Amino acid sequence: MSEPKLEWGRGEMPGELTDRWPRDGEGELVPAAWLARCTQLDMGDAILTGLLDSCGIPWYRRFPHYGGFGNLVLGMSAEGVDIFVPETMLEEAKNILEGESEDEEL
Repeated sequence: MSEPKLEWGRGEMPGELTDRWPRDGEGELVPAAWLARCTQLDMGDAILTGLLDSCGIPWYRRFPHYGGFGNLVLGMSAEGVDIFVPETMLEEAKNILEGESEDEEL
């Protein structure tokens, strides 16, 4: 399965996320990179996004296909949810996902 691609225009990024999302040298938003697809049934998305928040990594959640409608009607998407992070922070986010940290003392 290929990783989903997130593309957005200037007005599509929600609220304060625009302020937290990193920018490149020209002041443009850094492109988003796919991190993971989580289920909402086991609260995997809430756990992952909570970890990302605690590490200062901004994230964006997108429901595949008609999952956003399912989330609206049922309170959860049967298709899961895709989590995106800035591509400049992707490696750090993957390390968090795998349970590794640069700050761990041996």
